[in-house]
Amino acid sequence: MGASLSNLTEGSNGTAMGPGLGDIPESCVACVFTYLTPPEICNLARLNRAFRGAASSDSVWEMKLPSNYQDLLDLVPPERYQNLSRKDIFALLSRPVPFDDGNKEVWLDRVTGRVCMAISAKGMAITGIDDRRYWNWVSTEESRFHTVAYLQQIWWFEVDGVVKFPLPADIYTLSFRLHLGRFSKRLGRRVSSFEHTHGWDIKPVTFELSTSDGQLASCEHYLDDTEQDCDNGNHKRGCWIDYKVGEFIVNDSEPVTEVRFSVKQIDCTHSKGGLCVDSVFIIPTDLKERKRKGMLK
Repeated sequence: MGASLSNLTEGSNGTAMGPGLGDIPESCVACVFTYLTPPEICNLARLNRAFRGAASSDSVWEMKLPSNYQDLLDLVPPERYQNLSRKDIFALLSRPVPFDDGNKEVWLDRVTGRVCMAISAKGMAITGIDDRRYWNWVSTEESRFHTVAYLQQIWWFEVDGVVKFPLPADIYTLSFRLHLGRFSKRLGRRVSSFEHTHGWDIKPVTFELSTSDGQLASCEHYLDDTEQDCDNGNHKRGCWIDYKVGEFIVNDSEPVTEVRFSVKQIDCTHSKGGLCVDSVFIIPTDLKERKRKGMLK
């Protein structure tokens, strides 16, 4: 792209034809950059000196950062961001920033600069988690937190969580990431075991969320609906599935939003087991939809 654009400023014999991209004032380039995404800005920075200068401008990157990005920086040791440019701060915050003893993470989406969050299973309250007859912690590379909670068998299934964070104004979707069956690697291949998987087709589990300003959402899902899934090879087993709980609206980062969420099946007429609980994600709603459709990477 850079080569083709630079050709616009040269004749066929290499002589200059007049004003070209190199003659555009850096301030004008910076104005254009405010309408582009961070990846687009970084690509165009390779064209010439004016573009490189504009691509490093604090005024450009200030607009790409959320209005309350300082709240995210407060989770980072000061020595890591002191004297950094706004561009470098964006790069720093686009990587996961852990908090709450590393059980929660927040980061900026690299394309839109919007705030995303994840809460690990260890950052939630799980009924019976300390009893190895029911639950085990399993190390895995398939989780961003490198550990998931595996349920062997239990009668009272309940997972609760809460997060209090100054999320910027947006519409967010909260979802649970669950997996039926236990997985491992054998001879370099991923295999799933369903030895303990049972009880999820009898009654649905209930997902709920509530916010400190009174917003509520709930839904029910059969985690192992074998009758409906048999035509598709029972696809709910052996796959990570994001179960959408609902949406909530944040109008301002102040006051701080508190979100409570849960998944449970507490009907004690039957036991259930063979389930991995990974994490909960809080993602801007339209951003999640665009990623699901492959419009964003």
